[in-house]
Amino acid sequence: MQCEKRFTSQSYLRTHMNVHTSKYKCSECGKCFRHNAGLTQHSRIHSGNKPFECTVCSKRFTTDEQLVVHSRIHSGEKPYNCHVCGKAFRQCGNLHRHMTVHTGDKPYKCHVCDKAFRESETLQKHIRVHTGDKPYKCHVCDKSFSRSTSAKVHMSVHTGNKPYNCSLCDKKGPPTCNYIKVVYTATENHINVLTVESYLRQRII
Repeated sequence: MQCEKRFTSQSYLRTHMNVHTSKYKCSECGKCFRHNAGLTQHSRIHSGNKPFECTVCSKRFTTDEQLVVHSRIHSGEKPYNCHVCGKAFRQCGNLHRHMTVHTGDKPYKCHVCDKAFRESETLQKHIRVHTGDKPYKCHVCDKSFSRSTSAKVHMSVHTGNKPYNCSLCDKKGPPTCNYIKVVYTATENHINVLTVESYLRQRII
C-alpha cells in the first residue's frame, strides 16, 4: 500500500522509498528510516549512548540538535517569535503549537466523543477518559493513575512531603510538579485548595 506522499524531486522520492523498503530498519523496534544517519541516531535511544554533553551543566544528549535546543536554557535564546503577539520560543515546534491559540485550530479529534484538541499529547490524555487506561503506577502501593502528574502528587501520601503552606492557618498541602498550577480560592479566612484531579479535568475532559 502506497502512502501517496508527493515530493518536489526524484531524489527526494528515492530517499523516501527507503522507509517503505525497510532499507534502514531498527533491529530493536522495527522503525524504518530514510537514511543510515537517521538509523544511527535512533539506535542511541536503545543503547543509551549520549555522546553530546552540555558544557554548562554536563547533561548529555543523543543528538547534537537536542544539545543545541538545551543550550538555549542557559543562554536564554528564543529565536522563534510569534508574528501575532511577539511571544518567543526556544523551539520551532513550540511556536507551531502556540500559533493554534491565535488560529483556534484543533486538529486532534477524539474518535469517541468528537472533542478536539490543539495538541496530540492532550488528546492522548483525554482518550484515557474513555479507555480507563491508567499507565502510571505507584511503586509503593501499586495504585494506578491516568496522568503522571497525579501519580507524583499521590506520592506525598507515602513520603509525607507537604511543602506548600496555607498563609492563613499553617495547613500544608501536597507537592505539585512543573506542569500544574495549584488553584487557591479564599473563602471566610481560609484557602480551599482545589485538587489536582479537579484542575486537570477542567483542562482536559
